[in-house]
Amino acid sequence: MPKPYPREFRDDVVRVAVNREPGVPLRQIAADFGISDTCLQNWVRQAAIETGAKPGVTRAEADEARELRKRVRLLEQENEVLRRAAAYFAQAHLPGK
Repeated sequence: MPKPYPREFRDDVVRVAVNREPGVPLRQIAADFGISDTCLQNWVRQAAIETGAKPGVTRAEADEARELRKRVRLLEQENEVLRRAAAYFAQAHLPGK
């Protein structure tokens, strides 16, 4: 996977793209900065979401959701360990053994 561009670079490119002169295509700005036009389109779309101009999931919300999913996985694993331990100890104390 290629190394991501620095945040400052991305912010600068998006600022240039958003404030471009009428008639200047995003494709030209992307070529000027040496990135793909699809990459620039994604950055501009995400910037619009971050500012609230477009509906969507912000980076902070995505990060929070990722952390919560990780926490849920951990808690499910811990719960499984406790369930198995309870079953093991329940068998160890059966009458007649």
